Amino acid sequence: MEIRVLRYFLMVAREENITKAAELLHITQPTLSRQLIQLETELETKLFERTSHNLHLTEDGMLLKRRAQELVQLADKTEREFKRREEQLSGSIAIGSGETNNVQVLADIIRKFQAEYPLVQYDLYTANADDIKERIDKGLLDIGLLMEPVDITKYSFIRLKRKEKWGILVSKDSELSEKSTVSPKDLINMPVFLAQRPILRNEIEGWLGEYYDQVRVMGTYNLINNAAVMAEKNVGAAFCFRLENRYDNLRFIPLSPPLETGAVIVWKKAQAVSRTMDRFIDYIKQYKDI
Repeated sequence: MEIRVLRYFLMVAREENITKAAELLHITQPTLSRQLIQLETELETKLFERTSHNLHLTEDGMLLKRRAQELVQLADKTEREFKRREEQLSGSIAIGSGETNNVQVLADIIRKFQAEYPLVQYDLYTANADDIKERIDKGLLDIGLLMEPVDITKYSFIRLKRKEKWGILVSKDSELSEKSTVSPKDLINMPVFLAQRPILRNEIEGWLGEYYDQVRVMGTYNLINNAAVMAEKNVGAAFCFRLENRYDNLRFIPLSPPLETGAVIVWKKAQAVSRTMDRFIDYIKQYKDI
C-alpha cells in the first residue's frame, strides 16, 4: 500500500462520492476509481458499498480507515520531523569584534538567532579592525564588527546606528580626574597612549590639532585593557571609547569638542558561504536599523 493511495481512500471515505473526492484531489475520476479497485484487489476485500450516488464503507473499509488514518498521520509526522531537521542549522560562526559597546547590538542579534537555531555555536575573537579584516580575508573569521573609520570597500556591510564617544581614561589621582570634559589644551605636556591603528591615530591627531606636538605620546595600544593599567598607574592617559564596563580607580572623561565614531558589521563580498552563515547574514540584514 502506498501512502498516496491511502490518502485517496480517506478522501473518498470522507466525501462518500468519487466525483467530489477526485475534484478535491485534483485527479480524474477514472484514475481515482482505478486506484480504489487496485487497493481492494491488493487487500482482497471490498472496501465500499456502492449505490447510484454514494459510497459507504464496509466493515473492512471501516477497519482500513482507522489504520489508514494512523499510517498517514505517522507519515506526515515523519515528514515534518525530517523537514525540521533539515531546517535545524548547526555548525559555528566565527565572529571578530573590537572593544566597543556596539557588541551589545551583535549580542542581541545572536540571542534572537540562537532562539531560532539553538545548535549553532559562536567563536568570538577580540582584536582591532585591521587584525579582524586580515582574518576575514584569510577565511579565519566569517563576520567582523569594526570601528570606523575603516576601509570596507572589499566587504558587504551594515552600518550600525549607535555611535561611540571618545574620551580619555585617567587615574582617579590624576589632575584631570575632576573635569567633566577634556580639551586639547588640557593635555599639553600630558603623557598619553594612542590607539595603534594609524587611521584612528589620525583621528586623534586631528582632534588635538595645533596642540598635538605639545602632548607627550608615551606609546600605542591595540586593546584597551593593558592601556587601562597604564592609566591606572599614572603612566599615561589612554584615548579610548566609552565602554560600559568599569575600571577600578579610573575615570573616563569625554573629549570636548566631542569626537564620535561609528561601527559596521562586515563580511566578504560574493563569497560562497555555508547555509548557516548565509542564514545568519540574512538575519543581520533584518536588524539593519538597530
